[in-house]
Amino acid sequence: MDYFGQVGDGRDARGSRARGEVALPSDQNRLALAREHFLTQETVEPRAVRESILASWWRSRRSQVVADHVAVPYVDNPDLDLPLARSADDLLRRLAEQLDGQPVSLILTDRAGMVLRRLTGDSGLHRHLDRVLLAPGFRYAEDAVGTNGIGTALENGRASHVFGHEHYAEYLEDLACAGVPIRHPITGKTVGAVDLTCWRKDAGPLLLTLAKTAADQISQALLADTGVHELELFRAYLQACRRTTGMVLALADDLIIMNELTRKSLDPADQSVLLRSASEALAEGRRGPMLVALPGGETARMSFRPVHATGHTSGAVLTVNLVEQPEDSGAGGVLLRMFLPGLVGSGALWLRCCHEADRAHRAGEWVILSGEPGVGKLALARAIHQRYHASCRFPVVDAAALTGPEVLAQVRTELHDRDARALAVTHVDRLPAEQLSALAELLRGVPTGAAGALPWVVVTEGAAGGSEPGSAALRELFPTTVEVPPLRHHIEDLTELVSFLLARLSHGGGLHCSPEVMHRLRRSTWPGNVAQLRQVLSHVVAHHRRAGAILPTDLPPDYHAVSRRPLSQLESIERDAIIETLMLSGGNKQTAAKSLGVSRATIYRRIHEYGIVTPD
Repeated sequence: MDYFGQVGDGRDARGSRARGEVALPSDQNRLALAREHFLTQETVEPRAVRESILASWWRSRRSQVVADHVAVPYVDNPDLDLPLARSADDLLRRLAEQLDGQPVSLILTDRAGMVLRRLTGDSGLHRHLDRVLLAPGFRYAEDAVGTNGIGTALENGRASHVFGHEHYAEYLEDLACAGVPIRHPITGKTVGAVDLTCWRKDAGPLLLTLAKTAADQISQALLADTGVHELELFRAYLQACRRTTGMVLALADDLIIMNELTRKSLDPADQSVLLRSASEALAEGRRGPMLVALPGGETARMSFRPVHATGHTSGAVLTVNLVEQPEDSGAGGVLLRMFLPGLVGSGALWLRCCHEADRAHRAGEWVILSGEPGVGKLALARAIHQRYHASCRFPVVDAAALTGPEVLAQVRTELHDRDARALAVTHVDRLPAEQLSALAELLRGVPTGAAGALPWVVVTEGAAGGSEPGSAALRELFPTTVEVPPLRHHIEDLTELVSFLLARLSHGGGLHCSPEVMHRLRRSTWPGNVAQLRQVLSHVVAHHRRAGAILPTDLPPDYHAVSRRPLSQLESIERDAIIETLMLSGGNKQTAAKSLGVSRATIYRRIHEYGIVTPD
């Protein structure tokens, strides 16, 4: 089969040329001159280069791609044995046999442009591709090496051919390549790309056609390898779509499908809350319809049917109708009200915190979430990501669980994941000064605003964060710092939190707190915040009760007797200030009173009222 016969980007008098028409030397000279002008920031003749290539050049410049020497990033500890590669191996071998002896290379990459497989039928081309590092483990994304068949196809989401001087990097100008994204047959997500690369002089019009055929065949191979759980869920989704003309969704652990009416009727925030509510209901084993209050102001009645395969629940299919007024919960299900998916609470401090973080995300500002352990910093970040990008990964790098170099390596890897729309780095205040500076330098290199850039980065720190040596450089990159309040400062949300957590822990078993238990829980200072509350309720579910009313005797021993009265928000803040001042003064009440600007009698009275135990 002949895949060759010289082609290029010559233009006729109207500035166009049919695909496959032979390129004239003058056309190539004009293209080479256009790239030279672009790289030297001179004016480029509009008709000298295709619009799609010029747009790619601009993206490459904004990504600060090096054009004059080979600078291809290598992925640390690359995983070359992805399911995509395993599914495609047989097909790639058959194609390679057809291409044996011909100067063409068949290349498979993951969704981030990292080369997984390279099969080359010509030794000379093989050696050249080694020299330009177009080899397994190297990342040929557009933001790494500029305009090329692999990276540009992944960036545009469609088949792309790049010929000779159209490449942004000079060391690729002797090559021609045709790249096509590979989409998963069930999810529709881009999972990788297939590329055919040959010498520029040998390129022909069938190169792109063969690449498209290979991409289609790999997609079919993925379908054949798709697990029984995904196929069963997909069948159930199609059946639901045939039975109704309304909104239909399907979800599993890493799969979300929705029909066109759902996409048009619900904005991303409404979709996110709906999916989060369905996920929680499925995990808790609920049955029957549910009412969900959407951020847009409407109420959705959601019915869902679990889908089972091989004896296990593989997901659920949802049908959704919008209702004008919330119905009685006894007749219609549970009415869930959330500003952000998966988070409850209506206290002023808590809502202000949620709105500040949400506003920063919408403005594209990177955010520092600061607060005591257990207040829900990471949960807040997850909820915002879920609201806007429910189907995308949300990678989290825990600086407390890794060494400094490991943190940097994992952050670098996640920054290259094109399917991740955000990145969270937790406990950054536990990094040593030199690692904080290195993290800041790494994040400073992210090409914000350019194609492929990470839209949102969030870091979390303790309540006293920001004073560590080296943190100043990191904080320069984050214009917004949001203080997540401790539970004692929005204790009015305790009732909602208890109901929400018990529903999840008891899997919809109807477990609730008796009034006496709620009274005791309200009096606690909750030094461990929401995490401590969850731990207490988990203890009750695990050791005492899974349904009905929780009694005082079901609580852990620490909560059997509480002598202090419930404190208001202002009193909680005052108590915390007294405790902090006493700690700083080594327990000297007179010094603490002077620092706070109150009399010694006042501080003694407050210590007694708030039940404060002074340090020795």
